[in-house]
Amino acid sequence: MSKSIIEIKQILQQETVSQEFLKEWEKDSRKGVQQALKSYYLKEEKRKAQFAAFQKRLAFEKELHQKGLKLVAGIDEVGRGPLAGPVVACCVILPETFSEVLVTDSKQLSLKNRETLYEKIEDQAVDIGLGVISETVIDEINIYQAAKLAMTHAVKNLSFTPEHLLIDAMTLDLDIPQTSLIKGDARSVSIGAASIIAKVTRDHLMEEYDRLYPGYGFSKNAGYGTKEHLLGLEKLGPCPIHRKTFSPVKKYL
Repeated sequence: MSKSIIEIKQILQQETVSQEFLKEWEKDSRKGVQQALKSYYLKEEKRKAQFAAFQKRLAFEKELHQKGLKLVAGIDEVGRGPLAGPVVACCVILPETFSEVLVTDSKQLSLKNRETLYEKIEDQAVDIGLGVISETVIDEINIYQAAKLAMTHAVKNLSFTPEHLLIDAMTLDLDIPQTSLIKGDARSVSIGAASIIAKVTRDHLMEEYDRLYPGYGFSKNAGYGTKEHLLGLEKLGPCPIHRKTFSPVKKYL
């Protein structure tokens, strides 16, 4: 007896589906079955494309692992552009078995996916180090040097010493072999994972600051110069976490 359309749809939701079933259902004349098959094949194509892209982003890590290196770390930072709040960097060492195919540049991910992947990376990572540099230090040494310092702190806050660093568009003054990759957060899984941890960590910090300093919309804009933020600056003036050397904050001092 042939299966009902509901039963077929349930089977197509499973992780693996028998090729025998697929061939049988391809001959099924019911419109609902053909629609379900079409959705299944589209989903499979997307899954295969995601896996292929993930394997490509693992190329740098694989090459280092093949050389016998176990502790390969990815580093990234977030928060160079905002008018308020710290710059946050993260250094992540992933296991060789890491297989979360959606991990990539945090800017390419939805809020929901970032939060989900943040938890998965935290659960699976061999080690994670964070570096947070305040707006006061940013004003003292400039944002580029502050980002570099945050990355250095992130490496030093690891429990293990990495054997190689994969860094997003930066070279650090550390006695550790390193590779600087332009747009590395989209080219390396380890750097992408670091970007996710750094982004979510900073976003959570800015949500706390929004409660402390309401009126600027920090929980929505993360300190970037949105219309709401600029209106808040005009009305309230700078708050303690504003970067005093950044325009347009300077004109409201």
